[in-house]
Amino acid sequence: MPCSFYILFSISKDKFYLGHTCDEIRERIRKHNSTHKGFTGRQADWSLVFLESYPDKSSAYARERLVKS
Repeated sequence: MPCSFYILFSISKDKFYLGHTCDEIRERIRKHNSTHKGFTGRQADWSLVFLESYPDKSSAYARERLVKS
């Protein structure tokens, strides 16, 4: 299953969020912009600034860990 590593940015929070998903990226961003507990749940202005595709979840997660380190 193809997956993605992505970076979001919130203007109001002036922060980046790094993540990975195997869902459709538009749906994942919609979830980040919905009200929920967690790092992205208080702002609804997260926008996609970077996206890379990977053949599987473990590869996308490995890229996320590498960029965060």
